[in-house]
Amino acid sequence: MTNHKATLWIILHVHKWRSITGVIRTALHNMDREAREHYSVVIQAKDMAGQVGGLSGSTTVNITLTDVNDNPPRFPQKHYQLYVPESAQVGSAVGKIKANDADMGSNADMKYTVINGDGSGVFSISTDRETREGIISLKKPLNYEKKKSYTLNIEGANTHLDFRFSHLGPFKDVTMLKIIVGDVDEPPLFTLPSYVMDVYENAEIGTAVGTVTAQDPDSANNVVRYFIDHNAEDRYFTIDANTGTIKTAKVFDREETPWYNITVTASEIESPGLLSHVPVGIKILDVNDNPPELAEDYDVVVCENAKPNQVIQTIGATDRDDFANGQRFHFSLDNSFPLNPNFTLKDNEDNTASILTRRRRFSRTTQDVYYLPVVISDGGIPSLSSSATLVIRVCACERDGRVRTCHAEAFLSSAGLSTGALIAILLCVIILLAIVVLFITLRRSKKEPLIISEEDVRENVVTYDDEGGGEEDTEAFDITALRNPSAAEELKYRRDVRPEVKPTPKHPTSSCLDSIDVQEFIKQRLAEADLDPSVPPYDSLQTYAYEGQRSEAGSISSLDSATTHSDQDYNYLGDWGPEFKKLAELYGEIESERTT
Repeated sequence: MTNHKATLWIILHVHKWRSITGVIRTALHNMDREAREHYSVVIQAKDMAGQVGGLSGSTTVNITLTDVNDNPPRFPQKHYQLYVPESAQVGSAVGKIKANDADMGSNADMKYTVINGDGSGVFSISTDRETREGIISLKKPLNYEKKKSYTLNIEGANTHLDFRFSHLGPFKDVTMLKIIVGDVDEPPLFTLPSYVMDVYENAEIGTAVGTVTAQDPDSANNVVRYFIDHNAEDRYFTIDANTGTIKTAKVFDREETPWYNITVTASEIESPGLLSHVPVGIKILDVNDNPPELAEDYDVVVCENAKPNQVIQTIGATDRDDFANGQRFHFSLDNSFPLNPNFTLKDNEDNTASILTRRRRFSRTTQDVYYLPVVISDGGIPSLSSSATLVIRVCACERDGRVRTCHAEAFLSSAGLSTGALIAILLCVIILLAIVVLFITLRRSKKEPLIISEEDVRENVVTYDDEGGGEEDTEAFDITALRNPSAAEELKYRRDVRPEVKPTPKHPTSSCLDSIDVQEFIKQRLAEADLDPSVPPYDSLQTYAYEGQRSEAGSISSLDSATTHSDQDYNYLGDWGPEFKKLAELYGEIESERTT
């Protein structure tokens, strides 16, 4: 729109002591913000109707035009061109496009759409609200060899319209975008996304299982090579690098592993770094190579009161092989044995068989176990069979057929002893053994003294009911044995060992005792104890109270205190209290006797 200068007319009527307001109006129509947004207007007011000598005042008014949506969006170009490589990932953004709008704010918001074109199913466009750009994304993978370019018609339209200015529209614009697909060296492409193959078990090594095929999608059409991704110990299959034919490398057993999954990789000779992978599942087909067997280890029991043609057990069979139309088993008796007079077998034709009795009255005492050979065959091609022997035990039963006991307990019953009686007998035997062991233990625990002695000094214990008389009280025992070692030399013999030679005690004479040294005396006693066969074989304690004689310092023992007079005064004991009253009286009597 054209830019016009705004002319403002201001009409003011000024009266004394009265304020007049002025109104500012636009002088032009269709003022355009995009052309000029800001205006500055100087306003002057005069009194006395503008006559000479009147007073006047002026001010400046700044005017800003607000925006309205009166400008439609416009693409700068009518044709655009975009390059996209065929290796672009689906969902990724491959380009941008933008239309210009002279308005601002929400009046410039717009939305981009693809209205037509052969690329509308391959590409999509979205709007970035902040930058107001159209983001072009890939919806499907590209293939340069199939289609090298696409055309899109893109429309950009305002989202907020002002119907006052609809005559200035339309408020949208359209441009054409041509997308060129770039050629990229791609890895080989397999003809199928996955493969499923099968091979029979027990097939010879080198049997062909199937073939995978891959081609170079580029125009160069390079030669493709194949190999299998596996570990060195898992080489169950091999593949021809040129043809892609998969072959067996081992003999398979369907009963062990019925299915194998491998991965085949293809690469170009010219570009070995470009690889493609495809999963291959190989099913091992079944071959009838396992004979049928009994479904379980049956415990067959026949009652002694069984009747002829009575069903005593129903048996079934199982087969590790897999039959497409279901398993079918046939049961019969082994023809290599003579006719069994006791039992027979009936095929129920439902993969089970019943064992029946041929006679009545079975006896455990006569025969407690019977054996019945059975032959089981399957319906495979070729048919396989196996034989099994059923063990039939004879047991005593109630009238309703419940088993009461079998041959292991029948022998006990024939002897006339029940289980309770046997337990009672066993307990009695155990109690008797415990009593015997206890008696022997008590007899062995009694021990007699090893030394025969008429008087054992360890038992020479005298009990006093009154207080002792102190060091001078020597009437209670004879201390001569303590002062003279020869006084206590009574030979004692061991009761458990009889000495072969009775040793003669060797004691120094009284003349020697006066001159012997204490150390020499103890050495002599030690030598006698070591050489004496009558002493205990274990360590013993030898006690000697000989103090020796002729000590230069004299005796310091209190044993001779009875023969000497003490000058000590014991009267102070009476001052110690009633606890020492008896002791004070004893020493008082002794002191009085000495004075008299």
